[in-house]
Amino acid sequence: MKPLTIRDIARLSGCSVTTVSRVMNHKPDVSASTRARVEEVLRQQQFVGNANARGLKQAGSEAVAVILRGRGSVFMGDVAEAIVSRAAGSGVPWLIEYIDEWADEVTAALRLSRERPLAGLVFVGGHIDGRYKALEALTLPLVFVTVSAEGTPLRRAASVFGGGAGGQAGDSLSLRYQGALDAHRALGLSFDPRLYVPTRFTLDSACRAARKHFTAFPDTDAAFCMSDLVALGVIRALHEMGLKVPEDVSVIGVDGMELGQYYIPRLSTIVQPVEELAGNTVRVMRDMMENGGPARHITVDARLRLTESVR
Repeated sequence: MKPLTIRDIARLSGCSVTTVSRVMNHKPDVSASTRARVEEVLRQQQFVGNANARGLKQAGSEAVAVILRGRGSVFMGDVAEAIVSRAAGSGVPWLIEYIDEWADEVTAALRLSRERPLAGLVFVGGHIDGRYKALEALTLPLVFVTVSAEGTPLRRAASVFGGGAGGQAGDSLSLRYQGALDAHRALGLSFDPRLYVPTRFTLDSACRAARKHFTAFPDTDAAFCMSDLVALGVIRALHEMGLKVPEDVSVIGVDGMELGQYYIPRLSTIVQPVEELAGNTVRVMRDMMENGGPARHITVDARLRLTESVR
């Protein structure tokens, strides 16, 4: 049977994912009838909130935990959901743990390993650095998705990532930033660090950051955004400021969200193949769990899709 996720609980209870999350986090602004309905579905499906009430876990046997770093990331959410869907029927529950984009996924992994028996850990949107030494004692198969674990000292760490990571460890955002710097150098251009604008991966944060930046640097005529969601927030900010895309400013994102193709203008982006990422993740993890297979590092091809948001 396919393992349930927070979206399934939302569908079964007739509520939004946000409402289910608020019930699990014991927030007060949910009506008594809605709270009772969600709690009844959670009880029927034998799901309970975890220690910080920000995910779901199914009581019982060993499971594979899929830790999603970045609850606001639509793309990462799609990848995590596709992984769980592909793993259906594997005989082991695959459960998604949602954490904030700035939260520590290593701490989350260690907590989950204490809360229940784990057969493996999958990190979606994670960041590989020295903290991961803490995971060596778990002796579990690990799979990092969207970032390469090749060359790290973690012997049981596999990875599935988009073309361009080049076998470098790190996190997907820092590698995208490095790629932008490399492209500048290849063209004989210098890069002003003031033109790097940090923002959370939400429409509101991206929109506010873009308004601030284009007010300070009105001559900027192109924006490379670390995700499609950020790109859509930037386009909205430019529209509010009376600037046209792409006539005044070209905008490109990364991920290939379907939503971007229904925006006006259609968003140009670097498409990451969700189903390939998910399918390879499940195959590698199952091989490691069931057959004692090696920790492989698989590259899937990303592709550039140029549409209406660039000149």
